[in-house]
Amino acid sequence: MTLPRPQDRRGGGTTALLDVAAADLRLPHTESGMTVGLFGGSFDPPHAGHLLVAETALRRLQLDRLWWIVTPGNPLKRHERTHSLGERIAASRHIAAEPRIDVTAFEAAHRLRYTADTLALVRQRRPDVHFVWVMGADSLASFHRWQDWRGIVGTMPIAVVDRPGATLSILSSPMAKTFSRFRLSEADGAALPFRKAPAWVFLHGPRSPLSSTALRSGEASGGARS
Repeated sequence: MTLPRPQDRRGGGTTALLDVAAADLRLPHTESGMTVGLFGGSFDPPHAGHLLVAETALRRLQLDRLWWIVTPGNPLKRHERTHSLGERIAASRHIAAEPRIDVTAFEAAHRLRYTADTLALVRQRRPDVHFVWVMGADSLASFHRWQDWRGIVGTMPIAVVDRPGATLSILSSPMAKTFSRFRLSEADGAALPFRKAPAWVFLHGPRSPLSSTALRSGEASGGARS
């Protein structure tokens, strides 16, 4: 799916939700005892690399569902040029057609900006679900810059999925070094959702060289878009 050219959207507020369906602002349905991965990002635009991370987590962790969380914006990134939330939801749903993936934007309804707050909310609202935070290894190098990053690790098990150029992050990132003794082997990945935090695993698997940054650069220069 091709997204339209991004617009300058520095305003924010309720205007940003005008093209978002009410159902997309609610937490997806779960049943007691389910294992659910939380995979968040701006997805501007979503691409095959994101889907590989999601599918790897579903398969290797043996998850029942995965929530593909389209965020209002990443506090660590600039937002002058971005597609609307509704556009990114639609594009994500087109890419993530796997039936066990639920595309959602509930963070916008609760005005959440930080992952730590998102994890606190889902644990409060769904205490009978086994959640795992899922992220690409390219995020691991900067994870220590996230708001309350130690609290995130102590709140929920984490699955880090390999991405091109990021494999060595498991050796150099502050998070990997600080919590090295809580790392599970890949063979124990299916046990991760049931482990008490801190607990994390690094998953190797198929990788895609695509990145949202490169795709946005192509848009800006008039190049091909994904």
